[in-house]
Amino acid sequence: MTPLHRHQIAWLSSAGWARLLGGSWDETARHCLQHWAGHSLPVVVTRQSMDDGDTIALGLCAPGRWQRRRLALRVPLAEVLYFDEFPRLDQVLGQLPASARPAARQLAERLQVDGVTARAYGSHGWEHFTGLDHLREGSDVDLWVAVEDAQQADAVTAVLAGFVAPTLRLDGELVFEGGAAVAWREWQAWRAGRAHTLLVKRLHGAAMATSLHEFEGAEVSA
Repeated sequence: MTPLHRHQIAWLSSAGWARLLGGSWDETARHCLQHWAGHSLPVVVTRQSMDDGDTIALGLCAPGRWQRRRLALRVPLAEVLYFDEFPRLDQVLGQLPASARPAARQLAERLQVDGVTARAYGSHGWEHFTGLDHLREGSDVDLWVAVEDAQQADAVTAVLAGFVAPTLRLDGELVFEGGAAVAWREWQAWRAGRAHTLLVKRLHGAAMATSLHEFEGAEVSA
């Protein structure tokens, strides 16, 4: 099976969409799925079960016109054309409030200098793909940043924490090698000793960690 990770985008085949549209949906959900299928829009990899077999769990976050519904989908892996990623932060700058764009541009450039890429998921990521009304006034920017180890996570967190822009709040996750993901604000508090436990999300579930060993074993070092 193709390796999956959190915040991964999937593009479905026409057979995949036909199978989904053949399911039992209420009117709102069906209209949304018909639009997604008709415009070949992506869906996102969600939490997987250990016994999924040859199918994968996917999700769709609908915009305002379909009540911002979150639709849970399941398709055979063979009906996924390919996988992709949410857009980089620098690709969604035009969606941000004008007053926040210079700071966001500087943030993206600083992270790239440090060898990491910030990707915008959540409402900004979905609006980039669909062009629909996912954003609301005051929408946060949700970023996920892939990091190699705890040292790099600390450095990235320091950069994210230094972001200051009017009318824009920065949120999101650090995603470690192996797929363990943590909210960067929670990581910062945990590493500073302001929190004793850390919520760690993985592709097949979530758990609380009290140490780096519990968090990611030998793959993460202090």
